[in-house]
Amino acid sequence: MRGAALLAKTRIDPFILGILATVGVACLLPARGQGADIASDVSAIGVGALFFLYGARLSTAEAMAGLRHWRLHLTILAATFVLFPLLGLTTKLLVPSVLTPALAAGVIFLCALPSTVNSSIAFTSIARGNVAAAICSASFSSLLGIVLTPLLVGVLLGTTGNGFSLHSVTSILLQLLVPFVAGQLARRWIGGWITAHKKVLGRADRGVILIVVYTAFSEGVVAGIWHQLGWVSLVGLLAVNLLLFFVVLGVLKYVTPRLGFSREDRIAIIFCGSKKSLASGLPMATVLFPAHTVGLVVLPLMLFHQAQLMICAVLARRWGAEERERELAPAL
Repeated sequence: MRGAALLAKTRIDPFILGILATVGVACLLPARGQGADIASDVSAIGVGALFFLYGARLSTAEAMAGLRHWRLHLTILAATFVLFPLLGLTTKLLVPSVLTPALAAGVIFLCALPSTVNSSIAFTSIARGNVAAAICSASFSSLLGIVLTPLLVGVLLGTTGNGFSLHSVTSILLQLLVPFVAGQLARRWIGGWITAHKKVLGRADRGVILIVVYTAFSEGVVAGIWHQLGWVSLVGLLAVNLLLFFVVLGVLKYVTPRLGFSREDRIAIIFCGSKKSLASGLPMATVLFPAHTVGLVVLPLMLFHQAQLMICAVLARRWGAEERERELAPAL
């Protein structure tokens, strides 16, 4: 109980602690030889199962119905798949003075990812924004991300020697898109069961991601890539992540009122448009990048994920409290 209370006070996501613990285990006891092959196979199977479940969970009808609010969705998608990638490209200017090539590739990969689903919806609800729009837009972003993220990575990194190739596209289709489509097709039979057991399956999701993290970081340790990461690069990466987040947040806060969106819609746009999905990003990285570089490539995403949760939690509570005060204030 004391541990749970401490986590609640510090606002640290327990899942992030689990990832950090897994990284520690991988650094001390990395998978080698046959063990590494087994871990890689388990990771590949787990990723396929993960995207099958994503497909089975997502209501196609709900996603299509959400298209009616097209201006809101286009704004979020523009932030997610246009503004972020354009900002990500500027990180190439920081190589090698601030970031290593692998970390810069990781930042660009981060910028190409879709928005989160659960936390975007949760923060929109806490801030008393348009929850229905957040549900549709975040889900639609995840759906498009399965196709757009590999394409963006191919365009942005395809000529930089970071390992993206036609083989990566084929792997995405077979390991991510095919299971996702299969999940959509199977939804009519297993959708109810998945909804009834979503908590258990949510733990399974996180378990798969921890396996992916262990496999990726084990590969990095065995290949010796961690010796390439110094404190200057790590501090530079933290600064780049925070700058990236606050620039997108600032742009959305400035633009959305001028586009005529209501307060509720602006909140949904800010939370869905400024966040990136760790759950989608980690499995995708294992498919898109060479195994020995994945550990460093996903490090920007892991740091960005925790930063976005902490900052958005503060913003959501503040905006929600402000709205409650306005409602309780006596009418003049």
